[in-house]
Amino acid sequence: METIDFELQGEHVELNQLLKLVGVCDSGGAGKALVASGVVRVDGTPELRKTCKIRAGQTVTAPGVQVRVHAP
Repeated sequence: METIDFELQGEHVELNQLLKLVGVCDSGGAGKALVASGVVRVDGTPELRKTCKIRAGQTVTAPGVQVRVHAP
């Protein structure tokens, strides 16, 4: 599994946008579809809210990739 470290530019980022920014999906819409499919986890718990606010210290897992979110 690939691990990506993502540095936040603000207080939070929406889940579907994070997936787009790290290259898991080609667009925010594709990110929404991936989240809706039920395969995305936030801190180990399945997450179905497409625009869930992801903050520093959280870990997002999608098929084949783990994203660790850090403060700037």
